[in-house]
Amino acid sequence: MTTSVGPLLRSWRERRGISQLELAGRADSSARHISFVETGRSRPSEEMVVRLAERLDVPVRERNALLLAAGYAPRYPHTPLDAPQMAALREGLERLLAAYEPYPALVVDGTYTVVAANRGIAVLLDGLPEHLLAPPLNAMRITLHPQGLASRIQNLVEWRGHLLAQMERQVALARSEPLRALYEEVAAYPVASDGPRAALPTEPTEPLAHPVALPLRIVHDGQLLSFVSTIATFNTPMDVTVAELAVETLLPADPATAKYLRSLGP
Repeated sequence: MTTSVGPLLRSWRERRGISQLELAGRADSSARHISFVETGRSRPSEEMVVRLAERLDVPVRERNALLLAAGYAPRYPHTPLDAPQMAALREGLERLLAAYEPYPALVVDGTYTVVAANRGIAVLLDGLPEHLLAPPLNAMRITLHPQGLASRIQNLVEWRGHLLAQMERQVALARSEPLRALYEEVAAYPVASDGPRAALPTEPTEPLAHPVALPLRIVHDGQLLSFVSTIATFNTPMDVTVAELAVETLLPADPATAKYLRSLGP
C-alpha cells in the first residue's frame, strides 16, 4: 500500500489527466518542484499539500490522507452528523426537505446511506419489503434491488445505467472500499428489460413530451409518475461529513405528476 505523499499526488494528477507543467501553473509552482515532490526528492510544505489537493479537486477525506502521508496532522475534522455542533446543519436540512414537500427529497452520505428524507420519499417507498426499509436505509439498494423500486420503474434499464455510471465516476474519484463494495453489489442485481413491472390501469393515451433530462418513470398506486433528479452538495466544505453529503430532489417532469402528488395531501 502506498504511503508516501509523492506517489499519491502523482496518482491523483494522472487520474485528473493533467501534466506536471499544468499542475504547476495551477498551484503557482514549477514543474521541477512538482517532479521532485512526486519522486520524493522534495518534501512539500503543509500548505503546498493542501494547495495541490485543492487544484486536483481531491475529496476532503483524501486530503487528510495526503497530509498524513506527508507527515502532517489531518486538517479536516470528521464530525458525526448527530453531534451537537451539527445541530444547525441538521435543522437547515430538515427545513429544506420539508419545504420541498409534496415532492420527494432526501439527503445521503458518501455511500448513499439515507440520513434524512421527507414525506414525498415515504410515498414512493410505501409497500416495499421490510428488509429493504430496515435501517440503515441505502438509496441505491432500495432503488435497484429487484424487490425494491426496480419493480416499479418503467424505464429501469436506462435509469439503472444512469445510476451505475454515476457510481462508477464516484468510485474513480474516491478510494472508498465501502462505495466500491456497494457498486459491485447493486451492479450484480438481476435485471430484465422485459421483466414484470408494476401495472398501469391503462396505457398513456398521449405521447410523452420530450424530457429536459432523463426522467425517472415510476408507478405509484397505478399512477405513472415522471421525475427529473437534481443533486446538490455544499460549497467549499471543511468537514469530511459535510463534504460527502448530497441533497437529491425529484422534480415533477410533467403537470400530471405534480397534480397527483399535491392531491395526496399531508
